Amino acid sequence: MSNVQSYLDAHFNEALEDLKAFCRIPSVSTDPAFAEDTVAAANFVAERLQRAGFASVELLETGGHPAVYGELISDTTLPTFLVYGHYDVQPPDPLEKWVTPPFEPDERDGRLYARGVSDDKGPLLIPIIVAEAYMKMAGRLPVNLKVLIEGEEESGSPHFDATLQTHRERLACDLVISADGAMWRPDRPSMTVASRGLVAFEVTVDGASKDLHSGRHGGSAPNAIAALAALLTSLHGEDGRVSVEGFLDGTSPPDARIIAAIEAADFDASAYYGEIGSNKPDPIDNGRELLIRQWLEPTLEFNGISGGYQGRGTKTVIPATASAKITCRLVAGQEPDHVVAVVKRHLEARLPRGFALKVHQHGPGSSAFFVDPDLPALKVAEGVLADLLGREPLRVAMGATIPIGASFRKHLGTEAFFFSFSTSDEDYHAPNEFFRLANFRIGLTAWALLLERLAAA
Repeated sequence: MSNVQSYLDAHFNEALEDLKAFCRIPSVSTDPAFAEDTVAAANFVAERLQRAGFASVELLETGGHPAVYGELISDTTLPTFLVYGHYDVQPPDPLEKWVTPPFEPDERDGRLYARGVSDDKGPLLIPIIVAEAYMKMAGRLPVNLKVLIEGEEESGSPHFDATLQTHRERLACDLVISADGAMWRPDRPSMTVASRGLVAFEVTVDGASKDLHSGRHGGSAPNAIAALAALLTSLHGEDGRVSVEGFLDGTSPPDARIIAAIEAADFDASAYYGEIGSNKPDPIDNGRELLIRQWLEPTLEFNGISGGYQGRGTKTVIPATASAKITCRLVAGQEPDHVVAVVKRHLEARLPRGFALKVHQHGPGSSAFFVDPDLPALKVAEGVLADLLGREPLRVAMGATIPIGASFRKHLGTEAFFFSFSTSDEDYHAPNEFFRLANFRIGLTAWALLLERLAAA
C-alpha cells in the first residue's frame, strides 16, 4: 500500500491532466448533436483503461451510446468486484450562467470547474488510476477487477438493463461498487444506502388546430397554456406534496435507521434556503422534515414548460398547444409505469372541455434502490472513510436517482454500494459544476485502501 500511495502522490498532476482532457469532451448523451463527442468519450475511457494495464478492454454495443468494459483478473481464487460509472454528462445550459466555458476545465480555489467533472468523470477516473498504481508498483491488484462504464446514465439509461442481461455471464462478480453517487455534505463523511427511482414524461394540451389572433378570438377560443396551467396546479396540495390519487400505491413507511441518521444530522433548514438563494415564502423551517422530503418522499417536479411565442418582445396569439416536461422521483414500492398512469388519469379527469391531452413517457424509468444494511463490504468502506476523514460516516439516502443498484441486483444477482467522492453541493446538473481537488486526492487513497481491505476481508 505504501508503494501504491507513493505512486498516486507522485503522479497526481498527471491524473489531474487526464481529468481535464476527459472533461474537454462534451459527451452530452441526451442530445444527438453530441453523438460523435459521446463516442469520443467512450474511446477516451477505453484508452485510459488500456494504459492502466487492463488486459481486456472493449466497447459494448447497447443500441444507443456504447458502454466501456474492461477487466483485470489477477487470480481466479480472489474475489471479483465490478466498478460502475458513466462517462456521459448533462447538457451545459444555460451557458450564460457559467463563469468559464463548461467544456474548458478551469482550476481555481482548489476546485476544478467543468461540466461532468463531479458527475461522474472525476469519480470514475479514481478507481482506474488506482488500478494503474497497483499494476505499476505490484504487478497485480489485490482483487480481481471489472469495470462497466455506461454512456447513457444522464439520459435515463434506456439500454442498461438489456446490456446487463446480454453480458451477464462476463459481468459476473461478487459485488458492485459504484463510483457514481455523492457524499451528502463536504463537512461530514457519508455512505449513501438508498436512492430514489425516476420516471420522466411530457404532458401536452391541445386546444384549437392553430394559433389564433388574440384580438379576433380572445375570450372565446381555447387557450392551451391556461388549460395546462390549471392542470399542473392540481397535481400538488397546499403543503407541496403530490395530491394524485394512487401516487403512493405500494409504498411503505421510511426505514427507521435513515430517520435516525436524519435526526443525528441536525440539519439547518434556514441555512439550506440561504445556500440555494431562495426567497421561498413558506419554507420548511424544520431540518428533519426537509430531509425526509428530500430523501424519503416521492416527488413530481415540473422541469420545463412551453407554448405560444417564446421569442423576444411580444406576439398577440392564443397558443394552440402547450406542454410541460415532468419528472417524478420514486420511493421503494412505486412502479414507474403505474405512476405515469395515475397522473394521466388525474389529468384526464380534470381536463377542461374543448381540449385534448397527450402524455408521453420517456423511457421505462427506474425503481428506487436500497443497500442491504448488513452488507459486510459496506462496513469495510465505512471503516476506510472513518480512518481517512476522522469521523464515522453517516448512512444517508439520496434524493437523486442512480438506477444501477436495482438493475445489478435483478440481472446479476449481486449487491451494490456507492463509493463516490463527489459532494452534493458541487452543482452537478447546474452551471459551474466543480470537483474539489482535495476529494480527488482523498478518493485515490480511499479506493486503494478499499481494494486492499476487501481482499483481506
